[in-house]
Amino acid sequence: MSLKNIKIGFALTGSFCTFEKTIEQMESLVKLGAEVIPIMSYNSYNLDTKFGTASDHINKIKKITNKDIIHTIQEAEPIGPKKMTDIMLIAPCSGNTIAKLANGIIDTPVAMAAKSHLRNQRPLVIAISTNDALSGSAENIGKILNRKNYYFVPFRQDNPITKPNSLVFDSKLIIDTLEKALEREQIQPIIL
Repeated sequence: MSLKNIKIGFALTGSFCTFEKTIEQMESLVKLGAEVIPIMSYNSYNLDTKFGTASDHINKIKKITNKDIIHTIQEAEPIGPKKMTDIMLIAPCSGNTIAKLANGIIDTPVAMAAKSHLRNQRPLVIAISTNDALSGSAENIGKILNRKNYYFVPFRQDNPITKPNSLVFDSKLIIDTLEKALEREQIQPIIL
């Protein structure tokens, strides 16, 4: 399936270690002709980390997409009513955001964007990246795996020796996952 002219909501949450690879995939989507609508959580929009400054990430995303970034709940709410997105991707999707989605907590721009998007029964793709995926977040991941309209970018253990509970998505499979999700199929295998 071609992604040309597909409206993709592309949301980033606070798993900053994956930003470089994630933003590369955002650029690839734009090159394929997709219309990428950038969305950032409060933390991803405001925090400077050892992986880069917020302003550097913001400027790069704006340059790639040629759009302002949705970064407030008020800006995210119209996504569904206005049918602004054909598909939405949360990459990276932190354990915090997974918990919010699994339990209906809508107190961030990304959670609101997802909720608003899902009201149209359109696919939501999750690119999991959290150090507690095989512990505290496991129950919430399980809840989402069993919900309609949710799809996952295939993931693996991040580093089983030093971070035995951590899972991270494979950024190289974002585009393939989006294409399959638009066909209402989960790319396989989901666990690498």
